[in-house]
This record gives sequence, structure tokens and C-alpha cells, in this order.
Amino acid sequence: MSTASRLKSFRKLLAHARQILELDIGFRLWDGSTVPDDLDPKAFAIRFSDEGLVAALLRAPNPETLLNLWVAKRIDLENGDMFDLVARRPKVRTREIRKQLSKFLLLNNARKFLFVDRGGPWPLSDQPDEKPSDGNAEENQKNIAYHYDVSNAFYELFLDEQMVYTCGYCTDWDNDIHQLQRDKLEMICRKLRLKSGETMLDIGFGWGSLALYAAANYGVHVTGVTLSERQLEFATRKAETLGLSDRVNFMLLDYAKVEGEFDKISSIGMHEAIGIDNYPTYYSTIHRVLKPGGIYLHHAITRPAKKDAKTFRKKNKEFKLLTKYIFPGGELDHIGNTVMNLEQHGFEVHDVENWREHYQRTCRLWHDRLLANYDAAVAEVGEVKTRLWLVYLGGCSIAFERNTVRLYQTVTSKVKRGPAGLPPTRADLYR
Repeated sequence: MSTASRLKSFRKLLAHARQILELDIGFRLWDGSTVPDDLDPKAFAIRFSDEGLVAALLRAPNPETLLNLWVAKRIDLENGDMFDLVARRPKVRTREIRKQLSKFLLLNNARKFLFVDRGGPWPLSDQPDEKPSDGNAEENQKNIAYHYDVSNAFYELFLDEQMVYTCGYCTDWDNDIHQLQRDKLEMICRKLRLKSGETMLDIGFGWGSLALYAAANYGVHVTGVTLSERQLEFATRKAETLGLSDRVNFMLLDYAKVEGEFDKISSIGMHEAIGIDNYPTYYSTIHRVLKPGGIYLHHAITRPAKKDAKTFRKKNKEFKLLTKYIFPGGELDHIGNTVMNLEQHGFEVHDVENWREHYQRTCRLWHDRLLANYDAAVAEVGEVKTRLWLVYLGGCSIAFERNTVRLYQTVTSKVKRGPAGLPPTRADLYR
């Protein structure tokens, strides 16, 4: 069967799909032709680079196939980004799509592309299947290094000036990424009710932004632990530059091996890497190293709860891709289980705040900044990694917008008899 015959058949299928799905999207094919024929060069379009990708999608029509084609740039977008694609998604329901799409055209394309080589490259094919963390310190470090040790220079291309890689805080939805993260660091310090001279533990300190901010602005002495060697190097140098080395001690150490006691503890975006089976170790460790009357701030992404624990632990295809290619070993809790674990391990929960829409905005800003610095990112980590991170950041923003994932900050203290010692209202947080 000729290439021309296959091309003609695929063009018919695309034209039919545009009509049935009422798509405001054009298509550019590997021979330079377009659907529709008179597609404006400035119109938003999906570009198909070769016929092998059609064969691949027909044989394995799943998110993993699509992700491989995307990072290899065999499928690409013209005159727009993934947010434009989502905005133009079909208005017709999936059930109706199945009814209305021509079975003849689908089968005809399947027949014609059945023996076509799927082509290449397949840059993600060597990645091992995802699995939850077993709690082993060596495995934890390997998982953390995979994500966070990509390149400090790469992360500088899309993070804020202080290199904060967790959800920002929007005092105004239109604030830029730098303001979001400054306001977030300040809010965390206020929720912890930091006082000069106190000791603070920051678990998973990232590039050191919170620890350095707390030490500089609140006069506390901070111990930060991480499993990322590159983050440790960056944060240590920054502490020296800022003259804060005497108040901040950054360490390459698994959280479970922390010793001593601290007045305040923060865990900002680290809980997701622990693994559900390891929660007892985690919460027991926090309780062990938090002083009586001390405050623990728990900041973590969650998923909505399901009817039972077994159902909750089943991952959909998209989440499996996230943990396989972006966050190996990662698992998300639901807020009900978080609160239950905190209480079961000797904590009193004082405040639970949902920052879901704040994270939607944060991820969108990260995506847009990385896209704006695309060429520099490719030069630093390669096109595959850059395109993978773009779809991850954009996909997370969309997931937070659709309310399939959430972000909670939970303020707790060690259980004790009598008053907790906190202010009677939240007014001090918003002064």
C-alpha cells in the first residue's frame, strides 16, 4: 500500500474528526499538506512529523505512546501551547464521540497503517516501570536525584529569584512568580510563629530558600536536610554569600536519621516522595524531633479520597506516567488520611488550608517561563527533558484547575495538656 494512499486516508479521518468534534484545531502533515486545505499559517495546529506515529497511536492509543511522541517532537503544536489545546478540546462528550465517529474510516486507517513501522526515536523506552518508595535511604536518594539533580541552571530558567520549587501564595491572582514565592515564605514563617533564637528543622529544603529566609528575617537557627547533592551545593554556597552560614546548617541526610530536638519543623513539598507505606516512620520521626509545644507545618499535594483505601491506591494512567517519568517513588495522600495520621502520631491539628488554586497559578507561571526560555533549556538539559518538563508543569496546572489534585497546608503541634499557646484568631497571619 502506497504512502500516498495512507496519507489520503488519514486526511479524511482528520477532516471527519474536526467536523464531528467541532474542533477549532488544524493539522499539518508530514508532506506539508494541511487539514483543512486552506489552514491559515498563523492558525493553531497539531503537526505530525511522520506516518510511523500514526501507526504507533493506532496500535497503542494510550498516554504513554503520546508522551513518547511528544518528547521526541514527532507530534508538536504550532502557534500555541498545551493550554490552547485544552481550551479547544471537544465540546462533544466521549460517549457521543464514539457513536458519531465513522467506524469505516477508523478501520480503513487501521488496516492501511497496520504494518507500517512505528519509526523513532522512542526516548523514554528505557525508563523502568514506576513503583512506590520502599523507604530505603539509598533508593530515596536515587529517586530524589533523578528529579532534583537535573541541573540547577535548568531550574533557574523557570523558578523565581529565590529558587522556590513549591506552591506559591497568591495575595493577588495577578502577582508574578517572585511575589508569589516571597509571600509564601513569609506566610510559612508566620504560621510557624517563628521567634528569634528558636531552632527550626526544614525537611527537604530544596535550594534553601525557606531556611535562608527564616534565618535572615526571623533570627532562627535552621537545620535543613535533603537527599539532593546539587541542591546541597547550591544552598551551602548561597548561605555563605548571604553571611548566614552561622545560622543555617544544610545536610545531606535522610529525614529518618535526623537527631536532636527542634522548636519548629517545616516540610514543604517533601511528603509526596515518602510513599504511603512509610508514613508511620515519617510521622514518628517528626514527633520524635519536635519539642513539646513545638509547631509542625505540613505542606503537601493530595488527591481526593476514594470509597476505600484499596481504590485510592490505584493510579490512573496519567498519574502513573508522572511517577514513572517525573517523580519516581512518589505517592500522594488524601487530606483525611493526613489528618488521621497526624492525630494517631500525637499531633493536634490547628489549621488546614487549601491552596489548590494557588498551585494552579504557580505551575502555569513555571510552564510559561520555561517555554519562554526553551532554547536555553534545550542547551542545558536537551530537548527531551525540556519537553517532558513542559508537559509535566502544564499538566499539573491543568490538574489543579480541574480539582483532580489539591495542595494543603496543615498547622499542628505536639499534643499537650492545657492551652496550645497559639493566638485566638488568625489575625496575626494577615497583619
